[in-house]
Amino acid sequence: MLEFLLALLTTATVGALLVPLLRASAQRTERLDGALAIYRDQLAEIERARADGTTSEAEAAAARIEVERRILAAANAADESAPKDSSKLHRFLPPALALLIPLLALGVYLNVGRPGLPAAPFASRPAGEHPNPNEQRTPERLLAEARARLAEAPNDPDALSALGEALTLEADGTVTPAAREAFNKSLAERPDDARAHYYLGLHEAQSGDSKAAVARWQELEARSPPDAPWLPMLRAEIARVSRAAGMPVPTRDQVEAMQSLAPEQRQQAIRSMVEGLDARLKENPADRAGWLRLANAWRVLGENQKAAEAYARADALAPLDTRTLTDWAEAHVRQIAPGAAPPPEAVAVLERLEKAEPRNALALFYLGAASFAAGDKPAALRRWKTLLALLPADAPIRGLLEEQIKSAE
Repeated sequence: MLEFLLALLTTATVGALLVPLLRASAQRTERLDGALAIYRDQLAEIERARADGTTSEAEAAAARIEVERRILAAANAADESAPKDSSKLHRFLPPALALLIPLLALGVYLNVGRPGLPAAPFASRPAGEHPNPNEQRTPERLLAEARARLAEAPNDPDALSALGEALTLEADGTVTPAAREAFNKSLAERPDDARAHYYLGLHEAQSGDSKAAVARWQELEARSPPDAPWLPMLRAEIARVSRAAGMPVPTRDQVEAMQSLAPEQRQQAIRSMVEGLDARLKENPADRAGWLRLANAWRVLGENQKAAEAYARADALAPLDTRTLTDWAEAHVRQIAPGAAPPPEAVAVLERLEKAEPRNALALFYLGAASFAAGDKPAALRRWKTLLALLPADAPIRGLLEEQIKSAE
């Protein structure tokens, strides 16, 4: 359709330009005929004046000669402006070129160009953001870009979040286990990663834990700057999930009041809300979803001991799934001093995590440290060598792990 419109527009434009050239001869003929008609009328008028006696014979003859001279001059002018037979090429060449050149250019463009694509000027975007503006940014392309970035920097939180997002888009909006793992790795490098928190909240909502999802999102909303571009979508998701779960939706006044606080005041307000949740759960200790929400809130605030205790309360009501076991284990290991072995309560959680995911890097590393500290070097070597085989060649932890393996050998 677009090609047809382009051709029609080109034809109309060229036709409008050719009309004056093609009609030049007709216009010259019309001008000569009009002049001759005037001169014939003048000759007739001179003859009537002579016949009536109002003009003498000599005056009439002089006037007749003058009109005839003008007729000859008009005819000569028409002959000089008309193209000669020998210059027919010059007469038809300009119209032919005017028609053929645009048609040739249009044909070449329609064959090698792509008129159906939208404009994508490089000047309007940062260099390197989109190497080829004619390529659609599909989930497959986003995956390839994220994996290429991770090949260069395996712990890049932006690339990890981008990988998780691409995996989610590839799964039609479902946060898959692989995507969740990428988001958790991103948070390990950058705990305030907004994109990772959003998608992990989405996973919680998709898993049926709407309260945990809303709590995570509300904490993200409170920490976000007032002009953060993700806030409208985040607030819409909070309202949607809250309504679906029958939870009260925070009013705009409450949200605006939180946003108007200084960062320190906002952090204190969040802590006050978390402490209020803690107090309510002590009155209603059977609220498993509430304990999970509290554990996640303490973990976000950096209160890992309190987070581990809240996870234990939720686990006592019903066993935690693998994802939540990972969060629980992280809350434990973040309390371990550098070079120290994990305490028994951390080992218990890590062993459950290893049983659920035998290739879990967190469990392999810290259980290897626990085995080494207990004198069980074969168990430590087995776990550490398994972990070493899983790590990329440029993983920063490889050097430390190789030293640990040498010590155990």
